[in-house]
Amino acid sequence: MFRTSERAAGPACRAARPATAVLLTLALLAATACGVTQRQTLRVFADSSLTGVLGTLARTFEASHPDVAIAFHFGGGPALARRITQGEAADVLVAAPDATSLVVGATPRVFARDRMEIAVPRGNPAHVAALSDLAAPGVRVVLCVPAIPCGASADRALAAAGVTPGPVVRTMDASAALAKVRRGDADAALVGRTDIRAAAGAVDGVDLPASAGAAGEYAIASVPKSENHVPAREFVDLVLSDQGRRILADAGFSPA
Repeated sequence: MFRTSERAAGPACRAARPATAVLLTLALLAATACGVTQRQTLRVFADSSLTGVLGTLARTFEASHPDVAIAFHFGGGPALARRITQGEAADVLVAAPDATSLVVGATPRVFARDRMEIAVPRGNPAHVAALSDLAAPGVRVVLCVPAIPCGASADRALAAAGVTPGPVVRTMDASAALAKVRRGDADAALVGRTDIRAAAGAVDGVDLPASAGAAGEYAIASVPKSENHVPAREFVDLVLSDQGRRILADAGFSPA
């Protein structure tokens, strides 16, 4: 078939093909000379509470790895781990240690801790000043689901304080909880202080005593089945490095 078509095309078309090939070659050479290269994509699955600080870490990493582009997939840790174990391609997982351990063969390293705070709408119209106020009549409380760090930590803090809020709305992550507070659909949410800080003034924060406990630990691990072993390991190394610790501290986390 190919040879028949070539004969039908005639000498003029056959003569044009080398010229076309030359032009394509010149275009490729020009693209290479201008620095147009194929960037490797590093797929990082991460807990939504880390959106801000991981964005800073990604920019730092890409500045020293111009051939790598980081693509984030944010969500709840357990759900992300399930997606990976079910075969979705990923290179790095950043979540609570329990969720990270669900990825068979992964060796998680705890790298950051967060503290718990109460998020309230601007001006704190319900006058929430302590955990005990979450049980006051009419106070609408939103918590994360227990399967993720902010939800599990909130439940522990409330149990330790002997506080049982009224009807509670559960959200899949801290961002959704904060959105309800910001819109005035809730009077208070128990989330990490870094979540409130990342809200950039859209909500107010109420400090809790150290006895209220941590809002959770975060661990990082490269995914054993990753096809991008080298950049995955180097990104993990950045997060665990002194530079990474400084970035975490600037975002309000306590580096581990």
